[in-house]
Amino acid sequence: MPHFPFQRLQSELAVLIAGTPAGKRLPSEPELAKQLGVSRATLREAMRTFETRGLIRRRQGSGTFVVGQVPVINSGLEILESLETMAKRMNLEISVSNLRIERLYADQEFADSLGVPLATNLTRVQRIMSTGKRPVAFLVDILPEDVLNPKQLPENFRGSVLDFLLERGDLLTMARAAISATDAPADVAKALEVQRGDVLLQFTSQLFLANGRVVDHSFGYFLPGYFHFHILRRIVS
Repeated sequence: MPHFPFQRLQSELAVLIAGTPAGKRLPSEPELAKQLGVSRATLREAMRTFETRGLIRRRQGSGTFVVGQVPVINSGLEILESLETMAKRMNLEISVSNLRIERLYADQEFADSLGVPLATNLTRVQRIMSTGKRPVAFLVDILPEDVLNPKQLPENFRGSVLDFLLERGDLLTMARAAISATDAPADVAKALEVQRGDVLLQFTSQLFLANGRVVDHSFGYFLPGYFHFHILRRIVS
């Protein structure tokens, strides 16, 4: 059995995926591993890259299917706006599911991030965003209850805390965000229908009022293949 360097294996898979019509099923895992001369474990590792990029999708009990061209949210990060606003500007249809709004008490992490005492009443807004039928983002906002009480949310609330605060007239001025690559935790992997440990983009952010108060601690996990974020930078002479 020949030995394939991992990069060559990925190249072989890329050619196979590109040559398979969208919606069609790839050969079974045992068949494909035999065809490429690799172990099933090595094959799975290589396939995860394409799954995270949104090019293929594994369905439990059915096999692996080629997705084809995926809608991409392509946006700069210089202006703070919601994913819903980004998608609308690009004429992309997105949907929100598994919306959960609940109360909790501030632990040390949230107390530090929001600048509130321990055990302060907080509101958590959690949801999954999908394009088509594919979940692509797992989003969570944590706010002090005096900033957002669940009873204040309208019946048609779709999950965007930022849009709600802006429409309410809150004097928001800036957000400080950290962006990193991270392995998918078990609950997030399940929600986004990927494998635990797959690489995701993670945003962690604090949202500020004009008076400097932090009113929202948010974090989100994004499938890289569905989001292209960029930053425009000036050259100062």
